[in-house]
Formats: sequence, structure tokens, C-alpha cells
Amino acid sequence: MTQPGTSAVVADVLGWYATHARPLPWREPGAGPWGVMVSEFMLQQTPVSRVLPVWKAWTERWPTPPALAAEPVGEAVRAWGRLGYPRRAQRLHAAATAIRDDHAGRVPDDVGALRALPGIGEYTAAAIASFAYGRRALVLDTNVRRVLARLESGRAFAPNHLTRAERERAQRWVPETPDAAAAWAAASMELGALVCGAENPRCGECPVSSHCAWLAAGRPDWDGPARRGQSYAGTDRQCRGVLLAGLRESDAGVPTDVLLARWPADPGQARRALDSLLADGLARVEAHGAIRL
Repeated sequence: MTQPGTSAVVADVLGWYATHARPLPWREPGAGPWGVMVSEFMLQQTPVSRVLPVWKAWTERWPTPPALAAEPVGEAVRAWGRLGYPRRAQRLHAAATAIRDDHAGRVPDDVGALRALPGIGEYTAAAIASFAYGRRALVLDTNVRRVLARLESGRAFAPNHLTRAERERAQRWVPETPDAAAAWAAASMELGALVCGAENPRCGECPVSSHCAWLAAGRPDWDGPARRGQSYAGTDRQCRGVLLAGLRESDAGVPTDVLLARWPADPGQARRALDSLLADGLARVEAHGAIRL
């Protein structure tokens, strides 16, 4: 149940969203549940600007889950390009296969059924049910959690880990009717992405600044555990990305020594990265010894 005092805030955020929402292709009616699902996988830890061209190419090539499931998983990894975290492509392919085999090729509309698909967790299941089917679901990504932490708790950020108490507080903000709940999920997320950002929030443009406990308190600094940014240069993750880029360039496979030479700075790290790609199923060894997706 929506808690007293939140209805006006929700209404103001929905009004703001009606005029400020970005015209993203997965929000268009023609995108369908599959288009929404693909976007949710791609947008995990990846900016919208990088996702847009890959999402368009992906959904044109594979407009349905069975279309993706019919191709080898290596093609999904290849088409993932430079979005990063390529295991998401692997998991999306596995989810598409399960949808083909267990759901007659249709993305489920039930949160429980969505949670049972490979690679889909609590947030992604709720987001697909809400954005694709207009269901009432608790959609809590980093942006929404930050908005609610500032509005209600007066803190700059939400805790590092989602707690039961945070879920219960957030649930009280969700409108009762499915349409309004789905709109709130999208609008609160957009507010966090465009206005109530982690760095340099634009409080002067916020439609609910007069209700914000954090702003009223003078925007106090974060007093929780240190929030450290993720380094990338020189990491195993970067090394894996370099090797995957080499594999994407060849349909026939790449000799192991040629592939490892793409990371000359640390041959041992290159070997470890290749071993991890093979272990994760993101690459495989051909009969003639070459490595391919």
C-alpha cells in the first residue's frame, strides 16, 4: 500500500516523466517484451549511449527468442560487441533457449517464471514484468534506490546491499494500480538517471525537491562505507576483452599464440584470461587447436 504523503510525490514524478522521458526504442510499443528483455540485459552496468546501436542491430537480427536460440551462443557473444561483461550475452542466449523450449517462444509475464530463466535475477524479472507487461512489481535499480534514499531517508546513497527493510520501504511507494505502478517504476528510474544522479545531482531541476529530506538537510555527504569506482585499465577484465575482440574478428578461429600475442604486456595474465574464457564457455578450442567463439 502506498504510504500517506507519497501520493503527491509520485504524481509529481509521473508528471515530470510525461514530458522529460527519453525516447528510447525499447520503450516504444513495437519493441515488445523481447525488446524490453534484451535492453535490460544490455543496460546492466552499461550506458544507454553504448547500448542503443547494439540493441538495434541485435533486435533486427534476432527479433524473437527462438531466432536467437537457433544460432550458436558464439554468435551472441560476437554480436555483443564491446558492451562489456560478455557473459550477459551467453546468459541471454540461454534464456532465449529456455523461452523457446519451455514457453512456446513467448517471454513470460510472471515474475516467478521470469526469475526461473537463466541470467535473470530479482531486478531484471521485475523490470521485464513492469516495462513489458505493465505489471505491478518492485523495480529497484541503483537509480531508484538513490532517489528513495534521498527523498525518504535523507542520505546521499542507498546502502551497498539491498536489505529487506529497504524493500519494504520501497514497496510503500509503489502505486496500487498496475498501470500507475509500472509508470512509477520507469519514472523514478529516469529521475535518478537524468536529475538525481550519483555525481552532481541537479536539484534545481527536480520536480520533488520540496519533498526531499536530503536536500532539506543540506545535502550531507555520504557517511557510509567508501564507494570505490571500478578500475579497468590493466585488469583481467580488460585482458579478456582484448582477447574476445580478437575472436570476434575471425569466423575461422585464431591460433592460440596469435591470440595471446594481443596482450603482450603480461603473457601470464593473457593465459589466465584465455583459460577463464574457455572455462566460462565464451570461447572454445577447435579440433585443429585454434580458438573461436
